[in-house]
Amino acid sequence: MRAVGLYEYLPMDQESSSSDLPQPAAWRPVNRVLFRFIFAYLVLYIFPFPLNVLPYVDEWVAPYDNLWNWAVPWVGKHLFHVEITVLPNGSGDTTYNYVQILLFAAIAAAAALVWSVLDRRRTQYTRLYDWLRIYVRFSLASAMISYGGAKIIKSQFPNPTLDRLIQPVGDQSPMGLLWTFMGSSQSYNVFTGLSEFLGGLFLVTRRTTLLGALLSIAVLSNIVMLNFGYDVPVKLYSLHLLAMAIFLCLPELRRLANFLVLNRPVEPLPLPPLFKRTWLHRGALVLRTLLVVWLGCLALNQGWVGRTTYGDLAPRATLYGIWNVETFEADGQVLPPLITEPFRWRRMIFDRPMRMAIQAMSDTRRRFLFKRAPKSNVLILTKVEDPKWKSTLTYTQTAPELVAMEGTFDGRKIRATLRRADTSDFLLISRGFHWINEYPLNH
Repeated sequence: MRAVGLYEYLPMDQESSSSDLPQPAAWRPVNRVLFRFIFAYLVLYIFPFPLNVLPYVDEWVAPYDNLWNWAVPWVGKHLFHVEITVLPNGSGDTTYNYVQILLFAAIAAAAALVWSVLDRRRTQYTRLYDWLRIYVRFSLASAMISYGGAKIIKSQFPNPTLDRLIQPVGDQSPMGLLWTFMGSSQSYNVFTGLSEFLGGLFLVTRRTTLLGALLSIAVLSNIVMLNFGYDVPVKLYSLHLLAMAIFLCLPELRRLANFLVLNRPVEPLPLPPLFKRTWLHRGALVLRTLLVVWLGCLALNQGWVGRTTYGDLAPRATLYGIWNVETFEADGQVLPPLITEPFRWRRMIFDRPMRMAIQAMSDTRRRFLFKRAPKSNVLILTKVEDPKWKSTLTYTQTAPELVAMEGTFDGRKIRATLRRADTSDFLLISRGFHWINEYPLNH
């Protein structure tokens, strides 16, 4: 599609009339149809931004979300014969998401068809294309700033939990391995976060849009490959963000080729005001600045809240630590620490508030939710996947490093003594950074 827009106008003075400006060239029919489809699709995909990030109005989008929560399962059932029971959650690659994307494409195609019939006399959409670029720019900038802030504050990839540290590498999921890799280095988190954050900031001004788009393409290409390579369920979303960054670069392809490949001179692009009226232009700049400041503060605040809620700065769980099980009885019978005793515990791990894990002698791990009964040493364990399952354990801490545990677990009465392990022995958290390495330490 030939990009004819604000950038092709000559600089105009505030008193210039529309007759003083050169008329945009006519677009080819196929370009007009393609633009109508892209316009409809991107608006469907991006909306309700920016309402969903603005204070006091974000609740207004609930009816819009409810509409899709009805329409997508209905289409899945009647058109694809698929029962959609999982609504949008931490995964962005659910059946719901794929059906919604297909629905967006179908609606955009129908809109483009009707639009082409009703508006067949129009020869170009220069002005509308300019406004679409602005919408895409700020939507992409919002995403880049948000993800960048989460990495700068280190809330997206928290430090590896105690539960993760005792998990065999071979038992980790590809996504779990990626989270361990990212979470073990704060400096790399800050580096990647700043790259995303700066890419978003560069996108919000017209002078640096190309720089922001190119930086976003570099960052997002890596993110897309990580999502595919490690099976992270954000593949659809990251692909769309990458497509938006490429979309913003399309008008500059010829200039980029001349400068980077063909060694030809490239003239600067004129940047006329968005509005002929000075007060409108200045008002838009003020609104842009306020929005960017709000997005930046929101991203950093959400990152901080996340880190202090469930990250390494969150309150520690009751009995925080890794506890090795020294003795274990089940229904009065002492079970030796053998891998042939599948019911015997090897370790109990308490890390995040309300969550704990039990590692069996076979090294299999079971994760539980738990709460401490008020004013007592009673722990009530439950399972997310089985609300009916319940276990009640009472602990007595005889010394800072010793705990006695008894109660019922999987229908059997258990008694155990536990000793706190020294977590500083884990090389992943104790190795640190070294300028000088006489030999590689690749354990």
